[in-house]
Amino acid sequence: MSGKQRRSLLVGIPALLLALVLLVTGFPAAAPSPASAQELIGRAWSLRDLFAPRRERRLEPQADIPARPKARTKTRKAAPPSKPRAPVVEEEPQVEKLADARIVLVVGDFLSSGLAEGLQGVYAENPRIRIVDRSNGSSGFVRDDFYDWPKEIGPLIEAEKPAAIVVMLGSNDRQQMRVGEAREAPRSENWTKEYEHRAASFAKAMSERKVPFIWVGVPAFKASKMTSDMLAFNDLYRTASETVGAEFVDIWDGFVDENGAFITTGPDINGQPVRLRSNLTRAGKRKLAFYAEKPLNKILGEIAAPGAAASTPALPALAPDAPAAPVDRTVPISLSDPELDGGSELLGAPGNIPSVSRDKKLATQESGPAVAPGRADDFSWPRKAPPPALSPQTTATTAKR
Repeated sequence: MSGKQRRSLLVGIPALLLALVLLVTGFPAAAPSPASAQELIGRAWSLRDLFAPRRERRLEPQADIPARPKARTKTRKAAPPSKPRAPVVEEEPQVEKLADARIVLVVGDFLSSGLAEGLQGVYAENPRIRIVDRSNGSSGFVRDDFYDWPKEIGPLIEAEKPAAIVVMLGSNDRQQMRVGEAREAPRSENWTKEYEHRAASFAKAMSERKVPFIWVGVPAFKASKMTSDMLAFNDLYRTASETVGAEFVDIWDGFVDENGAFITTGPDINGQPVRLRSNLTRAGKRKLAFYAEKPLNKILGEIAAPGAAASTPALPALAPDAPAAPVDRTVPISLSDPELDGGSELLGAPGNIPSVSRDKKLATQESGPAVAPGRADDFSWPRKAPPPALSPQTTATTAKR
């Protein structure tokens, strides 16, 4: 067989097999109708269909049913994130101040501003006291080029004419200080000497104007190095204030724990645990004012804060020659035998009190069996000889009788 014939045979065999398959399966030559072209959903064709075709259930043509419109779902817009609600702060009741109310001038840095707010709450219901806040948050003794307290305190006193001054500053002073032409490191020898001079000048400026003041110390801070510096500053402030006769108010223990370490949460003025710092909360400001309230009242002549309980009036003094009031007494009365206790009448009843006392009656009357000589309860002296012991024979004879 030539090569051409072999190629024709190879081409013809597949065609013959295809025709045989179409004849066996009855595959229609014409294009299938739409109804017969629908096959069972999910049926997969396999090679077995060439020899053993399966009967398939054809889907019946259905009338055109209008598609049911899908229900429209309302898309809710995402609500914007809610902002955290600020805690409700009860405002202190305010009363109208008198025209001649005495002014308390509060000066210092940002801590003194919190102190002034606390004092405003303390004296909110006192019409005789007005708190004036003249603090400067970024001020101190180091940066006198920014704010010079020894020079500025004089004009402030002339403008406000305060009855008392409250000072609290120093938290911003942990920085270099210019002394002459040099810059000195914090708490170096020259730095400390100049700082003492400026604090003393500030205290002297207030003292020369005959205005009493109290100097409130600074509290501890979270950084241990800053806490150590604040302790050193408080010693300088105490010296500067006490030198001119003013009082230094130490608040250190109110803002540290039992080990002297900084605390954020601690007891408030009522002893309840609250947040005090970061940097000063409302409770922390009120606690600052609590320390300053008593010495400030002493300066202002306020015996007690408004609303405090009145002091108990002193008892009238007795005259030295005044006769003592008679005291009506009676002896106790026994419920079973009143006369045994020496009385038969209650307190206040008419009649005389019996003269025989209870002890005497108990000692004279006879009660109980007679004491046998030699017995344990025989306390007579000299001792009486006990009766002779009886023999067994005598005891038996006595028992027969």
